[in-house]
Amino acid sequence: MTIPDVSQTPAVAKPGRFSRHVASRHGEVRLPASIAVIVAGTLHALLPSSVLFEPRWLLPALEALLLIALTLVNPTRMTTETRVSRVVGLALVTIIIVTNTISLVHVLGLLIDAHPHDGRDLLLAAGQVWITNMIAFALVFWELDRGGAVARVPTSHVRTRHADFLFPQDDENVARMSTGSSKEVWIPVFVDYLYLSITNSTAFSPTDTMPLTARAKMLMTFEAIAAMVTSLLVVARAVNILT
Repeated sequence: MTIPDVSQTPAVAKPGRFSRHVASRHGEVRLPASIAVIVAGTLHALLPSSVLFEPRWLLPALEALLLIALTLVNPTRMTTETRVSRVVGLALVTIIIVTNTISLVHVLGLLIDAHPHDGRDLLLAAGQVWITNMIAFALVFWELDRGGAVARVPTSHVRTRHADFLFPQDDENVARMSTGSSKEVWIPVFVDYLYLSITNSTAFSPTDTMPLTARAKMLMTFEAIAAMVTSLLVVARAVNILT
């Protein structure tokens, strides 16, 4: 009997827990989105006192409670969705966007004050608001597109809704190049929406991913305007105060 030479047999790499192959079968990992929420809450809590419009702990604590509730429904992977969890998820991202927008308005108010505040504080606040803005819209895109993370899984019981964004990998040929297999299903995960949000905030326009619906276009427009105001007006004025 011939014993096969194991050393010549190519190793087959097992997909990691964050791979799209696993996500398309067993649900997307919750951890990246949870980290994004925690970072957004932390950035808000660290804003200079002159920009805060409520007790420093209030909004981060509320966001933490909503995140805990969502984590209890899906501790590790996004596989289950109820009407309540859907509302809680949308409420969480809405709170982040609304509070961050209010913070941006406060920063603008400080800039037009007759006696401008410390430029360093304004630069710090502008940077925190800008980063939170990118995280917030990444979460919104992630929650809304095709019905959310649970609905995007091909094996999910939740009905998939219309697509808000067209990714390059939605084309079968591009998807095959991305996954390395014609049998593997490509689904967008949180990192795709984070990249979309970052490029929209820096380029002020779509790059490789196109908005398909009116709400997607309006959300991207609002994000781009907020980013432009933060990066151009706020930063420029703060630097002027410093000099």
